[in-house]
Amino acid sequence: MIRMRFPRKPLPPNIVVPPVYQRHPLVCGLVTILLLGAVADRVWGRRQGDDYTRYHNRVFTVVNVVDGDTFDIDVPDGQYETTRIRLWGVDTPEVAGSKTGEMHYGPEASAFAKRALQGRQVRIELSPTKTRGLYGRLLAYVHLLPEGNSFNELLLEKGYAYADWRFPHPLKKQYKTLEKRARRRGVGLWAEVKLEDKPAWRQRMEKAFETNY
Repeated sequence: MIRMRFPRKPLPPNIVVPPVYQRHPLVCGLVTILLLGAVADRVWGRRQGDDYTRYHNRVFTVVNVVDGDTFDIDVPDGQYETTRIRLWGVDTPEVAGSKTGEMHYGPEASAFAKRALQGRQVRIELSPTKTRGLYGRLLAYVHLLPEGNSFNELLLEKGYAYADWRFPHPLKKQYKTLEKRARRRGVGLWAEVKLEDKPAWRQRMEKAFETNY
């Protein structure tokens, strides 16, 4: 077998590589990956701990409702004057102005969230395994005060949201059961929704697991 050899680009003069790693570049690469992973773990662990201290089981006021599953509370978050919350485990249809455009039952879900949340005090509950989403939003289970009812569950029960199957979280199985009951009753979006009306991720997953849906 012929082995192709490619010239290596020299490192900058200010970077000194020990002789053992010069002889074993693969080892050098593995060590670098492990070191970067350790740094990332420390940074993520510190941020998650900070989130628990600042938010978990604490009460805040909702100051802005973006759509059915996203809103802001009255506490600064880094450079921002408020903290953006993304509800854990549920996904409401999008509204006009979003990347995907308005979806079936999006305006209804957004209007319901505004009626239920705007100006109201809520208790924030965080998952012990993950506190932030892809865009830096705080992932939370939200409880309406003074009653203490779960808003995440309320969206599912009334047919304003889909149970989000994409990511693991402590209440995933429970949320799928709540959605199943809403589908059987035909409430909310389940009264007339078609497969093509659903979010793209949901369409893909239903097609892949249609025998268990």
